[in-house]
Amino acid sequence: MLLASCGNNDEAKKAAAAAAAGPQAYPVFTVSTQNTTLDSDYPATIEGIQNIDIRPKVDGFIEKIFVDEGAVVKKGQLLFTINAPQYEQQVRTARAAISSAEADVNAAQLTVNKTKPLVEKDIISKYDLDAAQLTLQSRRAALAQAKAELVNAQVNLGYTSITSPVDGVVGSIPFRNGSLVSSSSTEPLTTVSNTSKVYAYFSLNEKQLLDFANIYKGNTLAQQMKNIPAVSLVLADGTIYAQNGKIESINGQINTSTGSASLRATFPNPVSLLKNGASASVRIPQHVENAILVPQKSTIDLQGKKFVYVLGDSAKTISTEIQIMELAKGKFYVVTKGLKTGDKVVLEGFQSLKDGTKIKPEEKSADSVYADIKK
Repeated sequence: MLLASCGNNDEAKKAAAAAAAGPQAYPVFTVSTQNTTLDSDYPATIEGIQNIDIRPKVDGFIEKIFVDEGAVVKKGQLLFTINAPQYEQQVRTARAAISSAEADVNAAQLTVNKTKPLVEKDIISKYDLDAAQLTLQSRRAALAQAKAELVNAQVNLGYTSITSPVDGVVGSIPFRNGSLVSSSSTEPLTTVSNTSKVYAYFSLNEKQLLDFANIYKGNTLAQQMKNIPAVSLVLADGTIYAQNGKIESINGQINTSTGSASLRATFPNPVSLLKNGASASVRIPQHVENAILVPQKSTIDLQGKKFVYVLGDSAKTISTEIQIMELAKGKFYVVTKGLKTGDKVVLEGFQSLKDGTKIKPEEKSADSVYADIKK
């Protein structure tokens, strides 16, 4: 009984001390609207605007390689030569065939020239002249065929010199001098990538696409893309690429296996910093006017919902549920429902605070609370 009496006295003393001390002080701030930008990052793969496999069109051995991996080349620049003497032989054979065909044409023309006056004098029949003219026609056709074969042979010979079809950067070269190559080889000699501009490919799921369509208005897909602001590129080391890009293409079909659609953003690449096959993230800004922002440290998670303590009448706290956007602004939530301009919210340190508790508010300036947003 003595112990119980002493315990009750201690509790009474603590209560009396707390009552004497008055309400506990908590920092509060007044909710105000802010104009802000929310960033959404999407993993992306970088590709040059042209990635062209360089393949041989004729069979032979690589005679010489004129470029190295990573070299910057111009359109028409020589890359490889292939040693294929059979094509040189075909050219010589075709030229010889032309000389023979020309001789046949000349002989047939002489026959026509000799036969024609004889027919006119009725010395020989007109049948002989017709036969001579048909022979001349046949010889001329043979000459035309021989010339066509020479052109084909020269084209094939030209294939032994492989040039770059575009301006770009040379990729890996798996072959070396003396390697046997063929037009049926599965592996290309190399790849030339035009990276003066690059494409960043990324994906949005079905829900994100619907949100996208609601945010950026337009009667057509082309109009919606015009309303999308410039996007930025977050590189693999976390830095922001110096030049902004533009979303230029949205795939009209959703991939049934992934449930997403592909988008393409184009970025200039004047100093060739962006490489073909690199990884990055496309950052899409969303401008929000008159948004209500609350620090994340001012919220409480309870059964999947978020609450804040709002200062009510007589300086008593009211536990208030809020709804927020999926995107956050740094360490701030964007509130869509539950708060209004002018509400006073407890900033932090409310772990032991209960609903309806009277506090001593210590007003914090909006500039100090929202300082991180304005940086």
